[in-house]
Amino acid sequence: MSDAQAGTADALDLRILGALTERPDSTVKEIAAALGIPASTCAFRLRSLRHRGVIRGTRLLIDPAAVGHPVQAVIRVRLGNHSKPGVEALFDDLAATPGVLQVFHIAGADDFLVHLAVADAAALRDIVLERITVHDVVRATETQLVFELREGAGVIPRP
Repeated sequence: MSDAQAGTADALDLRILGALTERPDSTVKEIAAALGIPASTCAFRLRSLRHRGVIRGTRLLIDPAAVGHPVQAVIRVRLGNHSKPGVEALFDDLAATPGVLQVFHIAGADDFLVHLAVADAAALRDIVLERITVHDVVRATETQLVFELREGAGVIPRP
């Protein structure tokens, strides 16, 4: 059984992922031509990558400021107790909160990091008071404003 069938990404998979990462709107034919492989091979590999969960979907990246949410922040959440139902309820509520971009359940002094984009300071305050501190498991929060954000290099080498 090949790596591609077994679930791990082989060298060709990584090249396809790199090309797709560089230009997510590329067609199969464009990716195949750029990599010098047959379009049928490229299409098969992309289907396989999706089927195996290596590619877990597609996303549209929107500039939050362009749609009325220019204030970004990271809220550090510390818990007072770690009951499984309480932690799960908090995690679910945070992920479902409008304006929340990402929620990280982490180890260390803090228990959650919440990255969000909101219209203004009042909206930020409301999320803290109405969506976070209302949970019994929450002991404290600390809000940090984001001045600038840059995307990292990621895990797939780009061509």
